[in-house]
Amino acid sequence: MASRVDAVASKVQTAVTMKGVTKNMGQVTKALDKALNSMDLQKVSAVMDKFESQVQNLDVHTSVMEDSMSSATTLTTPQNQVDDLIQRIAEESGLEVMDQLSQLPAGSSTLGADSVHSQEKEDNLSRRLAALRN
Repeated sequence: MASRVDAVASKVQTAVTMKGVTKNMGQVTKALDKALNSMDLQKVSAVMDKFESQVQNLDVHTSVMEDSMSSATTLTTPQNQVDDLIQRIAEESGLEVMDQLSQLPAGSSTLGADSVHSQEKEDNLSRRLAALRN
C-alpha cells in the first residue's frame, strides 16, 4: 500500500512539474513569436537560448522523476513478499525454483541497474543531439 501511495505522490509531483514547464514553454513561445515579428536577430537568439534552457530543464526533471518513480516502487517492496510471490508462482507452475535459487551464488542487489541507468543517459543524449540537429 505504501508503494502505491508513493507512486501516486510521484505522479502528482510529475504533473505539477509538467504544468510549470508547460507554462514556461508557453511564455517562451510567445516571446519567440514577438522576436520573430520584429526580426531582431539578437532577440531571436536570446529567446532560442531560453528555449534550449527550458528543454534541458524538462529533460532533467523528467529524468529525476523517472528515477524517483522506479526507486520508490522498487525499494518499498519487502523481500519476503517478493519471495512469497516467487514461491506461489513456482507452485502454480510446478517448479522447484526455491531449491534452484538457494544453490545459486549470491549476487549484487542491483541487477542491471548500472546498464539501465547508462542506457537511459545514452538515450537522453541521443534525443538532445537529434533535437540540436533539427
